[in-house]
Amino acid sequence: MPRTIIVGLDGSPESRAAADWAAREAELRGLPVKLVQVWEPVPAPMAQAPLLGSETDQRWTGRSERGSTPAEDWRRILRESAEALRPRHPGVRVTTGQLTGSPAETLVDAAEDAELLVLGSRGLSGLGGFLVGSVGHAVVAHTERPVVLVRAGEQAADENATDGAGIHSAGTAAGPVVLGLDIAGPDEALLEFAFEAAARRNVPLHVVHAWNPPPYYAYGTALEPAVEREMAKGDVVVLSEVLRPWREKHPGVKVVERSHYGSPSLLLIDASQEASLVVVGRRIRRSAVGAHIGIVTQAVLHHAVAPVAVVAHA
Repeated sequence: MPRTIIVGLDGSPESRAAADWAAREAELRGLPVKLVQVWEPVPAPMAQAPLLGSETDQRWTGRSERGSTPAEDWRRILRESAEALRPRHPGVRVTTGQLTGSPAETLVDAAEDAELLVLGSRGLSGLGGFLVGSVGHAVVAHTERPVVLVRAGEQAADENATDGAGIHSAGTAAGPVVLGLDIAGPDEALLEFAFEAAARRNVPLHVVHAWNPPPYYAYGTALEPAVEREMAKGDVVVLSEVLRPWREKHPGVKVVERSHYGSPSLLLIDASQEASLVVVGRRIRRSAVGAHIGIVTQAVLHHAVAPVAVVAHA
């Protein structure tokens, strides 16, 4: 059976943007979409409490102005979201599902059998960036399936709205897919995801690699220009060699190599201004201290203005 693109829906503008993005991605991949809501039951200590505060009681047991319970309102949001999505994407099979449990843990479990998990992230006060809440952060940190975070806004909503030739309906070229790549440990799953994303969209792939001087330069004087040029040349050669087999595997994808001195986080955030999708990796680490997202990926999630795909890899 084909995998499904799953969207975590909570009725917010961000989750609705995530649903639209997922439906467009489903069209490109020829896959179905499933909108899921996670209903968190009344916490046991609260259920046993003799007296609940009015706001807490309303959150789990109260009725809205239309006389419906919160659970009924959530079912309505799920139904209406699916009904709104189907006519806009008639070629995509849209289903719904309600799950019960801790939102983060339940979404991680749901993602195990998914092709992709798509979530909404709230923008920061009108400025470029994501506000990755505890649920989104936990899901990204723990799932081993690719996760895409989408914010509400024109760039997130329209990045795939092309005429089939990679051109937006307004006549402007679709933005490139941007890949953040560590040439010291390039992962095949990350590279494959980025190349396939660019191929589906018929847009260029911009591969961003940032390099810093060795640690012994950190507290010393600035690099001599000649030294910096020689170090840059070495990284450019390695980057080209890493990408060579992938260029051969995807000859239709135009690849732009961008190897620069500086912070990888800042370079990727800057590149997101023109991107249709930013792809970053998360190394899977199983340890007693818990999951880890990584400094660069964390920064991109919080500050990129385009949708961000996080691909977990070994």
